[in-house]
Amino acid sequence: MRLPEEMKELTQLRGISGCEDEVRAYIIKKVQGHCDRYEVDNMGNLIVHKKGTAAGEKKVLFSAHMDEVGFIVTHITAEGMLHFETVGGVTPAVTAGRPVLVGKNAVPGVIGTRPIHLLTEEERKDYAKVEDMRIDIGAKDKEDAEKMVSLGDMVTFIGPWKELGEDSVLARAIDDRAGCALLLELLRADLPYDCTFAFVAQEETGCAGSKAVAFRERPDIAVVVESTTAGDLPTAPEGRQVCRVGAGPVISFMDKGTIYPWELYQRATAIAEAAGIPWQTKEGVFGGNDSRSYASSAAGAKALAVSLPVRYLHSANTLANKTDIENTRRLLELLVRELPQG
Repeated sequence: MRLPEEMKELTQLRGISGCEDEVRAYIIKKVQGHCDRYEVDNMGNLIVHKKGTAAGEKKVLFSAHMDEVGFIVTHITAEGMLHFETVGGVTPAVTAGRPVLVGKNAVPGVIGTRPIHLLTEEERKDYAKVEDMRIDIGAKDKEDAEKMVSLGDMVTFIGPWKELGEDSVLARAIDDRAGCALLLELLRADLPYDCTFAFVAQEETGCAGSKAVAFRERPDIAVVVESTTAGDLPTAPEGRQVCRVGAGPVISFMDKGTIYPWELYQRATAIAEAAGIPWQTKEGVFGGNDSRSYASSAAGAKALAVSLPVRYLHSANTLANKTDIENTRRLLELLVRELPQG
């Protein structure tokens, strides 16, 4: 099964919300020669324009976010340990004991907490709180730590790319570097209609980047290409699994941020059905993405979310299915052809 050419490399780039520079620079190199023009706005969003054979009746924008969840350094103790805060939705359960990289110089460290034999019986019932954890970079003291890191430095998980079995890939930041890779695939193709592609900043901390893009571009239709939580695990109740890895791209009818236009939802699902592309919907009203910005900013756009189902989202090791990635790519190619027609 062929994967998008840049997906592996994109997942290994570092860029929490507000620090997307490395990811953006990589994508700029990849879009050159495949677009008519691109620009970077004051938020750090990369907006790419590509002409097709015709203008199209509707202005359609495809969007994926460049940022990932992570942490930020907030204090250095006398002993050289780092206090930190989460950037985006990271839970304590996937935090303690994880190796990390700190700052632009990628200083290695590990997130530590009190060992189990020092916990009370009551404390053992719960995960340690993030505020009780520290990042250990092996510094002798504060002065030594300050030679390597600074307050405000980004902290990212370490999660090498691995292929599991025949059908799965495991890596950090599949959310949403997979979406970025899929947009690059679209950009390389000859388009029947003009399209705009947005690689946006700061989705994980409130969708700020896409708000700026919405006001700037004012699309008629915005297609958000995302990753979403698959809860298809033995311990998850059937009605709370949201979606399933291997069952195809997820087309949502509603989430915590957006009610998707019913006619657009039905049109997208009909396109998938006609092409024999397996698809699923999000079974429940959970999560959210940049669709909320496009739907509610400026004059508003009709928003559609096409998501890749991913297990262990917002952790150091996220898992996706190769067939899901291919079927998402196939669906996006059809949407590029169909949606601009009005």
